Amino acid sequence: MADAQLQEIISELQVAYWMEMETVMSFISNSINLDGVRAEEIKKSLNADIQEELTHAQTIAQRIKTIGGIVPGSMSFKATQSTLQPPEKLTDVVSVIKGVIAAEDGAIGQYNKLIKLCDGVDYVTQDLCIQALGDEEQHRREFMGYLAEYESA
Repeated sequence: MADAQLQEIISELQVAYWMEMETVMSFISNSINLDGVRAEEIKKSLNADIQEELTHAQTIAQRIKTIGGIVPGSMSFKATQSTLQPPEKLTDVVSVIKGVIAAEDGAIGQYNKLIKLCDGVDYVTQDLCIQALGDEEQHRREFMGYLAEYESA
């Protein structure tokens, strides 16, 4: 693998790593901050997904190190998930659901980008990204179902 290709893969893995870490932070805050009876199922779902997102971040971090990169520290973090911030009205479950869908869309896009980038070059990273992509698609489907239910109520 050429040095430029390897550096591009490492760079894109670092983007995916930060996306996962930011999702963990946002899921924690929303799983605690939401109020109301209607929020309970969403809070449980977010809480359950925290560990899976954290595992993605840890797996990506290990891969970055394995292929010669450096896992970035907290000073490199730049928040981007504006749609997943806790809502002003803590009973606004729909805005959190839409924020989760937006975050999952972002992760799906990033993993698809990495899968293409790694094709024929780095099969281990590609496989890791395919696995994570499946998880993100499943999370997105779950929250699309929640959104459909809330919007029909």
